[in-house]
Amino acid sequence: MKNIIAAVCIFLAGTASLFPQNINGRISSSYYAYERFDSADVSANYLRAFQMLNLNVNEGKFALRTSLNFETDLSADIKDDPRLRFYNLYLEGRDLFGIATIKLGRQPVFNNIGGGLFDGVDLTLKKSKYKLSAYYGGNVPAYQKLDIIDNWEDNYIFGGKFSAAPVKEFQITLGYVNKNYRPEDYWAAALDTELDPVKVLIRGNSSQFQFGYVEADYEMHNVFSVSTKYEFDFNFEETSQVEFQGTYKQPLRGLNFNIYYNYREPRIRYNSIFSVFDYGNTQEIEAGADYTINKYLTVSGKFGFIEYKDENSKRISAGIILPVASLSYRKNLGYSGEMDALSLYTSHSFFEGMLTPVLGVSYVNYKLSEDDESNNLTSLMAGTNFRPWRSLSFDLQGQFMNNKIYKNDYRLFFKINYWFNTNLNWM
Repeated sequence: MKNIIAAVCIFLAGTASLFPQNINGRISSSYYAYERFDSADVSANYLRAFQMLNLNVNEGKFALRTSLNFETDLSADIKDDPRLRFYNLYLEGRDLFGIATIKLGRQPVFNNIGGGLFDGVDLTLKKSKYKLSAYYGGNVPAYQKLDIIDNWEDNYIFGGKFSAAPVKEFQITLGYVNKNYRPEDYWAAALDTELDPVKVLIRGNSSQFQFGYVEADYEMHNVFSVSTKYEFDFNFEETSQVEFQGTYKQPLRGLNFNIYYNYREPRIRYNSIFSVFDYGNTQEIEAGADYTINKYLTVSGKFGFIEYKDENSKRISAGIILPVASLSYRKNLGYSGEMDALSLYTSHSFFEGMLTPVLGVSYVNYKLSEDDESNNLTSLMAGTNFRPWRSLSFDLQGQFMNNKIYKNDYRLFFKINYWFNTNLNWM
């Protein structure tokens, strides 16, 4: 199966890009400089380079989409450098026969259960207010190598979902995900019966996620909205997650209320070693509001309560939002640790967006429990975006962090972006 998918992808990609009507995408070149300490007195400087290409080749209802990244270090030799990562490489056919969209190749799947990249096929059928989609493929090799994974039978994903919107304000979705993993075998040191050290080959079994879920969303006149989700773990035969989010808006008064609830079991792969541990669920509820005083000032506040197996924790957050800046404060109490965090972020565009400087400052005081020693963390980020033309931009950013582990840590980031969009006429 995997060989068939690979051959079809190569053939269709070649034929689709033979006479394209449009080519568009983005080229990015980034450089990241930092210092890493291997011991208290020994350190090395690194300069990582990243070259990224997003490319779309379009011909009528068909498109070839790819996203890849080449990375290496320019100042030191690092194991596994250089790396060429392929995040996307798939052929897409849209609105085929007025109902179908198909994607074939390396592509993303979006869900919070087994999301990520896979090599395979995705088929979506859409008619009126109803949509049915299904996908099947193999997991992507380590470091997103342009290769098909060897043990496909132990590393694959399949699933699908059905969505319906019987009325304009309401939508419901039913879904299923089955994702399988097989870790690579490795050698480890152990003791034999004579207590002599020997090398032992560790072979892991294939583990699995297998979930079903239901999502329902309702919105009334852009004033009241509710979003809910329920997930069921078929392997452990128990509820995995219940999520609820509600919002009530009063546009004339500039006042919005929101509430959030989440019940969650730890997400454990079936047939993995972690399934033998004793663990408990968590429940979380958070309520808050934001008030727009005028077009220049908005204030917000939230209070959250988290319940663990035998403990609980609380969090409080507040913020002020201005057109050019935002100021936020957060406090954690209880089992998840004690923390006070204050952060400021500001940015403003000049010369019709050609120059946009940014500045961010944060200070955090934290400790694992009420009786532990306090630790401080200070961080600073400053930079600017320069965009002389719509198709070209430059980003320069400096970062500073200081606490008891990272003493005066400085980092520098530079990035160039170039966008292109060309319509071709072969006649």
